[in-house]
Amino acid sequence: MMSPPSSSPTPNPIDRLMNSQFTRLLVIGFLVLILQIPTVMLFGIISERQNLRQTAIQDVTSKWGKEQTLVGPRLMVPYIKRSGTAEKPKSEQKVATFLPKDLEINGNMETDTRKRGLFQVPVYTLKLEMKGNFEPLDFTTWAVKQEDILWDRSELVVQISDTRAISDQVNLQWNKTKIPFNPGLGKFKAGNPSLPINSLPPGPSSGFDSRSIAPATSSAAGIHARLSQMGEKKSYDFSIPMEIRGSESLYFVPMGELTKVNLKANWGNPSFQGGWLPEKPKISEKEFEAKWQIPFLGRNFPQQWNDESPTSDNDLYQSRFGVNLFSPVDNYHMAERSIKYNFLFVVLTFAVLWLFEVMAGVRIHPLQYLLVGVAMCLFYLLQLALSEHLGFYYAYIVASLSIVFLITGYTMSALGAKRRGGIVGVMQVCLYSYLYVVLASQDYSLLLGSVGLFVFLAAVMFLTRRVDWFNSGRSAS
Repeated sequence: MMSPPSSSPTPNPIDRLMNSQFTRLLVIGFLVLILQIPTVMLFGIISERQNLRQTAIQDVTSKWGKEQTLVGPRLMVPYIKRSGTAEKPKSEQKVATFLPKDLEINGNMETDTRKRGLFQVPVYTLKLEMKGNFEPLDFTTWAVKQEDILWDRSELVVQISDTRAISDQVNLQWNKTKIPFNPGLGKFKAGNPSLPINSLPPGPSSGFDSRSIAPATSSAAGIHARLSQMGEKKSYDFSIPMEIRGSESLYFVPMGELTKVNLKANWGNPSFQGGWLPEKPKISEKEFEAKWQIPFLGRNFPQQWNDESPTSDNDLYQSRFGVNLFSPVDNYHMAERSIKYNFLFVVLTFAVLWLFEVMAGVRIHPLQYLLVGVAMCLFYLLQLALSEHLGFYYAYIVASLSIVFLITGYTMSALGAKRRGGIVGVMQVCLYSYLYVVLASQDYSLLLGSVGLFVFLAAVMFLTRRVDWFNSGRSAS
């Protein structure tokens, strides 16, 4: 009697599905997506730390002095505009604004840093002198008679962003006459587009009281000097020495027909801003010297105007230029840039582990993939936390070495061979070295990223060129 022929057991469809490399790729892709959750959370942590730093900066600057922008000087001269008929004459006050022909600003910044907790804020004390001259004032544009010009009510105005930071009394040297400055922008509120007033009785000696001007508001701050002895002259020379404090940035507005600014500071990392860059600045490790020379043709406002066709503060501020006390490395900005590469790094690392499964027949559990991915996400948190104490570059070295050793040791055990784990470790070193180069060379980051991806894809295609994907793990040879 013959025994029935033996038959091999039929493979379980579920086992075949789980052993399919396509299915495993789907599982790995799902894990990569899961690991983007901590990536999003890391962006939230960076934003929170940035807000905390901004709070510290505001705390320091509110007591020391904020970012300063100097606008001025400008000469404001009121006059009477007459209209109406002989039977019903009408008079009202207008204000003409004149800018200096030549303006030279010489400044010396003494910089320092103030700490609030972990954060440092660059601050400065600026000693400067503004000097120049005004040409004879031309009222013919508005058909104003000399007897209608109210010379004794003229004011010289200098706008300063944060007047609380003025260190001492500021005096104006006006044609060899010393005149003290007063707080505020004066009666005419420099920068306000219009100042309506009540109608005046006719005549230059009408007893007009400028206090009848309606209240005006202006967000700008500043100081003004009353030129009660001013009269019609050929030229008006001025000099304004002052000392002010500020933080982070300093800006000027080119108010002269020719504006010259000479600035020195004991700060080695300036970042020049605005519509004009200095001419051949001298920058060393601990100080810089910058000079600007700006003609009035490059700006977007005239040399004189009145309140019938005013120039707004916005027009003036659009022409400002100056310098930021730039920190060479912003830890949070660098951390934010580095996290953007997390998705790519996780994909590349998982791809290498998957290649071991395909080429060497090693089985790696999805949980092991997940642990490696979590370790890579932890790198960015370590880097961020350490950078607040050690600086970005030292923090990067410590964090990357820690994660490389952790992943290398784990994969040596998971892959069952030190050589395979060593390959993963070398790859991690290459990835973090590559990221360091990308962060240090922002201008070439796109090129480096494209070349790196091309090289990795070429390597994967070369290593798997003979793999029989319908019978994974066995080469065609």
